[in-house]
Amino acid sequence: MLFFENLVQTIGYFFLIYMLIYTTYLIITVLFGAIQLYTQDRMIRYRNELKHGYYVPISLLVPAYNEEITIVDSVSSLLNLEYKLYELVIVDDGSKDKTSETLIQAFQMKRTRRPIQMRIPCKKVLEVYETTYNNIQITLVIKENGGKGDALNAAANLSRYPYVVSIDADSLLQRDSLEKIIQPILRDERIVAVGGMIRIAQTVLMDKGKVIDYHVPWNPIVGMQVVEYDRSFLASRIFLDQFNANLIISGAFGLFKKEVLIAVGGYSTDTLGEDMELVMKINNFCINNQKKCRLAYEPRAICWSQSPSSLKDIIKQRKRWYLGLFQSLWQYRAMINPFKAGFPRMFSYLYYVLFELLSPFIEIIGLINIVLAWQLNLLFVPFMIRLFIIYTVYNVILSITAFFQRVYSQGIKLHFSDIIKALIMVTLETAIYRYVLSFVRATAFIGYKRKRTSWGQIQRTKQNYV
Repeated sequence: MLFFENLVQTIGYFFLIYMLIYTTYLIITVLFGAIQLYTQDRMIRYRNELKHGYYVPISLLVPAYNEEITIVDSVSSLLNLEYKLYELVIVDDGSKDKTSETLIQAFQMKRTRRPIQMRIPCKKVLEVYETTYNNIQITLVIKENGGKGDALNAAANLSRYPYVVSIDADSLLQRDSLEKIIQPILRDERIVAVGGMIRIAQTVLMDKGKVIDYHVPWNPIVGMQVVEYDRSFLASRIFLDQFNANLIISGAFGLFKKEVLIAVGGYSTDTLGEDMELVMKINNFCINNQKKCRLAYEPRAICWSQSPSSLKDIIKQRKRWYLGLFQSLWQYRAMINPFKAGFPRMFSYLYYVLFELLSPFIEIIGLINIVLAWQLNLLFVPFMIRLFIIYTVYNVILSITAFFQRVYSQGIKLHFSDIIKALIMVTLETAIYRYVLSFVRATAFIGYKRKRTSWGQIQRTKQNYV
């Protein structure tokens, strides 16, 4: 019994130290991110931002599967960008609905027999349609189903320009998003990939790429994701970007140098997290070939993407994300070697292992340990209650800081009701939501081999786009 009591106490101490380290890291990165954004805003006000009179040609790659509801609004939003030289390549990956028919009718597209240079392997292309809208070339590719990674590879094969941007078919870009995401490339020629900021589309009303209204929804599933996204995209990504240590670029909005994308073999088609796998593969490519490559994060390049609005959909999404994280970390485990990958990449790799991959198990074991300690009379209940309240308030302050920083940096006007809803959602996210997600991620391996490369479909709703 003494051994068991000592074990429970040891686990309890480990759990407290783990949470303290994680929370301290969040404080440092959130504050760092807020300061960086504030500094960038001041540079813009004083007109010290890099300006240019030329435009790097960009191909927008839009993979789609059963996106009949949102595809026209999404494509329409992409035709109103403040960028002078870009094209759209939309790939229908064997949809079972009327995704292609809807697009062909809406934009009066014509079938073409354009030759395709298969520089990246992909499933068979069945048909190609083209049209031009305001001098913007639009290409629709209809192909056999092969998954999101395969659809992006097909789009890259048909793209004309040296830089490609991947964007989800349910996403909306702001008018200046392309101009912002290309800025790091113009500042540093070593940069081969750039990630943008992802925000929740259900919160915004847009008119031709401009935000005209913003609100925090009452739906708790969506509302809690709003504060979760703002914290995660403000915190570690801005911090790790300073050391060239970002190991993920969101698949919803990312820019890549096409020759590097081709050199690494394109997107993987046998993983659940093709976005993280690609970024780690590019890092590995640069290390093995001793190339001075850099990957950047541009928080002012904003993409509004639809999030799951039901518990069922978010469970599916987070299991898929977690399994993709596991596959990528395991496949590129050599990145733990600082003498090969460098200390910044090793630090980032350890962060993802300790605070993303292992965190659901550590948190669940910690909660179970608290119950066992209570049963063995080893727990001072009033102290634990106060500790939980302090920890919750601590994280609420961090999350609300990130939320208001994003609102401030974008110049978004909040209604008083949105401030109240944000406070409620932040509290729920910290006290309940994160522990539910820990259980979801910890059980993700159950049945993971089934349909492991299928599209992670969620229920779509009509975009708030006018």
